[in-house]
Amino acid sequence: MTALPADHYVVMRLGSRRCALPCAAVREVLPLPRLWRPPGLPRPLAGFMNLAGEAVPVLDLPRLFGLAASGDAEDALYRHLLLTGGEGKPLLALLVDRVLDMRRIPPERLRPVPPEATLNGCATAEIETPEGFIHLLAPDRILLAQEAATLATLREGAQSRLAEWEGAGREGAA
Repeated sequence: MTALPADHYVVMRLGSRRCALPCAAVREVLPLPRLWRPPGLPRPLAGFMNLAGEAVPVLDLPRLFGLAASGDAEDALYRHLLLTGGEGKPLLALLVDRVLDMRRIPPERLRPVPPEATLNGCATAEIETPEGFIHLLAPDRILLAQEAATLATLREGAQSRLAEWEGAGREGAA
């Protein structure tokens, strides 16, 4: 796969807002699979998906950011996951309402957003379009440090549980 230049972004809808992530941060765009959601998870954590034996947490971005969902049950069926991480970083799937486009946004069209203007500086820039603003997100600033630490602990528990079930399947097959 050829890497795209730094000025390419995946544009998505989160509730009534449009946001974007750098294409370099997105490994794959996936349809919404069946998720495993153990009891007691924080509300923004939609659950875990099993990706080739790895428990990957699925973070519901609209819920994390306090954005109202469209409320249309049909829209919920067509939500997308943006798989991020890898290359030394843990995998994380970001649940969005819909991936809209992949766009080249020249750096001169980006209007920087001061870090103190958003929680944890997660929105780094915005661009004005005829359809409204697109907020560019920094993938490494979406979660606060404490949230990331909690997520790591929950991921370990899910991975341990997944390993137990896979081990039981191999023992039963012998």
